[in-house]
Amino acid sequence: MSDPQGSMESPNLEFEYGDADVFTAELSELYSYTEEPEFSLNRDCFEEDFKNHVKGSRWMELSTDEQRAYVMRLLDALEVTDRDKRLKVARAILYLAQGVFDECDTETDVLHWSRHNVFLLYNMGIFTALLELLSMEIDNNQACSSAVRKPAISLADSTELRVLLSIMYLMVETIRVEIEEDAPERKAAREAFRLELGSPLYNSEPFALLLFTMVTKFCSMSAPHFPMKKVLLLLWKTILFTLGGFEELQEMKVKMRDQLNLPPLSEDSIKVVRNMRAASPPASAMELIEQQQQQKRGRRSRRSAFVDSLEGDSPYAKKQPLVKQDSLDTYNERDPFKNDDARDEEDDPEDVDSGIEGEVDPLDRDVIIQPPPPPPPLRPPTDRLALPKGLPWAPKVREKDIEQFLETSRNKFIGFTLGNDIDTLVGLPRPIHESVKTLKQHKYISIAEVQVKREDELQQCPMTLGKEEVEETPAEVLYLGMLPNLSQYVLLLAAAPTSKAKTDSINILADVLPEEMPITVLQSMKLGIDVNRHKEIIVKAISALLLLLLKHFKLNHIYQFEYVAQHLVFANCIPLILKFFNQNIMSYISAKNSICALDFPQCAVHEMPELTAESLEAGDSNQFCWRNLFSCINLLRILNKITKWKHSRTMMLVVFKSAPILKRALKVKQAMMQLYVLKLLKIQTKYLGRQWRKSNMKTMSAIYQKVRHRLNDDWAYGNDIDARPWDFQAEECALRESIEKFNTRRYDKNQNTEFTPVDNCLQSVLGQRVDLPEDFLYSYEMWLEREVFSQPIQWEGLLQAQ
Repeated sequence: MSDPQGSMESPNLEFEYGDADVFTAELSELYSYTEEPEFSLNRDCFEEDFKNHVKGSRWMELSTDEQRAYVMRLLDALEVTDRDKRLKVARAILYLAQGVFDECDTETDVLHWSRHNVFLLYNMGIFTALLELLSMEIDNNQACSSAVRKPAISLADSTELRVLLSIMYLMVETIRVEIEEDAPERKAAREAFRLELGSPLYNSEPFALLLFTMVTKFCSMSAPHFPMKKVLLLLWKTILFTLGGFEELQEMKVKMRDQLNLPPLSEDSIKVVRNMRAASPPASAMELIEQQQQQKRGRRSRRSAFVDSLEGDSPYAKKQPLVKQDSLDTYNERDPFKNDDARDEEDDPEDVDSGIEGEVDPLDRDVIIQPPPPPPPLRPPTDRLALPKGLPWAPKVREKDIEQFLETSRNKFIGFTLGNDIDTLVGLPRPIHESVKTLKQHKYISIAEVQVKREDELQQCPMTLGKEEVEETPAEVLYLGMLPNLSQYVLLLAAAPTSKAKTDSINILADVLPEEMPITVLQSMKLGIDVNRHKEIIVKAISALLLLLLKHFKLNHIYQFEYVAQHLVFANCIPLILKFFNQNIMSYISAKNSICALDFPQCAVHEMPELTAESLEAGDSNQFCWRNLFSCINLLRILNKITKWKHSRTMMLVVFKSAPILKRALKVKQAMMQLYVLKLLKIQTKYLGRQWRKSNMKTMSAIYQKVRHRLNDDWAYGNDIDARPWDFQAEECALRESIEKFNTRRYDKNQNTEFTPVDNCLQSVLGQRVDLPEDFLYSYEMWLEREVFSQPIQWEGLLQAQ
């Protein structure tokens, strides 16, 4: 009999998480499929100008000096007042950044020349000129008002913006990605460009803030024609380039811990997650029903065979070797989701996976006592040997946890407490001594704890400790610029479309819809794929951008992170992400919303094959969609970031019934995604009740195996009976107060507090310049007569007062 569980197995996804996808994929996602005709338009604009100024040559045949001279001429032409001529020059520059594909034979040649031209354009100062043009287009009130009045917005309304943003994106992304063949000059140019983008050189603010301004104008409906996909992609890559990716973050974290004299990290979290293996997902209701039916059919056939065997007419008359039930249990427990019964799903009647009993009938033990077939290897044996034995994570304990443990122990054995003292163990029994010793061995002090303690000291002793020395890191410069309008910037999350509802208030399809709507079935299918792909790319850019901001601000200062996180919570980020996952997540991850023949640079080099409805329906042959799986992991990480150690937000997960939604996400067999789902389930298990834990023991086992342990955390058995709703608001208000105190102390330059020094010098006070209103200047003589000359002055009284 074949294993009925085999039908439930989904393949392991060979997905490697990183800062971004491969370079060619990131380039192709910049363009919508409806923009494909513009590639030839860019080429025509370049060739028309090139032939007029360079006779009888191709771009590749020019020397470096000749190429520089031509780019300098294009740079001068960008300053013309004629809008149409300026757009043609911008298209010619875009064609250079795209790699002069008409002169190339292969995609490799296109990428090579694109890289060569991008560094040439940067060295000639093209980016600064483009920035000025972009600022002009953003402030173009005529275009904004025209777009607001239009009933339907299409690609034609954002032509100039799309060309400028495309050039800037190609420059940022190409220079950001480092390759081994780069010369020292290019490495120096990369570092200079990174510093330039992160410094307040553009109107006294970083480049990213200009893009954030575009987002807020778009979300406020004052500029509905802005090509939001390109803006968000450029904003994400700018933040990634200037602040650094996940590996740079890990290096910065190690360096900062060393500066604060904290113990080094016990492991590299990136490496640990990469070495994890995915677990088999829990069975769905339909699969369990099918499994039961197969088992019933198997029982009938085996019973008839058993009767025949008693008569000696069947091969079953031979004695079968028995296997101990204990060994089978051991085998089944190797995989936490293997043979998961129906109780593994929610008891909630709304959950479609609930209420199915998957246990084997005790009378039919002969069905399960046969030796199980050996499990197929998930990875080659060489990979398995490299995996660490035991639990993947070293356990951690906070100093606060040790204090609580000692406070409970002292109250129990002595009858009084010693406050925050974690060293005095007098009067406590020997087992408590051993427990405290074990807890201290695994004590972990985070950078955030040190920053909070330092901030409390600065608030309590502002005069004694003096002014804080704040390092001007790129994250600090960005936060300072974002601070006045930060609450508006988090609205970019609202631009992320979910699969359940259309965003009626914000039209995110302005840079994908053509001027003329499709009239054939094939055109409609192509546009449908393009629209879905467009939405997926926006979700990818927003999720990656928000995660980067949260991680960098948390490292820079914990209250900066808390400020952004609290605004995300107030913007309904938690229910929005849960709503996103409340779909068929397997279908979303395996979606095939791409047409390889139309992806850049393939479409620019090779002849376009004939597209048919069948080829569009078939899609590509990839096992999963990289960008969608990347987006899902990012959203789960954001949800983890904003709910970790926050009781009120954890209760929001419980109130919104996130457990069945998250459990369905476990069907995706990818270790990193499963890890963050299990983390979210772990923090709310104590609030879900004993019955839920009893019904989901395999999920509890998976949490134990894959998620880091906090030694005295009662997540697996505790029941929080003191979960009072009015405490949640108090927690958020206390956090808000701490954040406002931090922002006021560090960034409010005009604060009039009791600590402001008083000037007691008569000469300096009288010598200060006072700005007087204009009407006072006209009536100054009358004021002198009334207030000074007509009033008797008692000089003796003044002298006595002195």
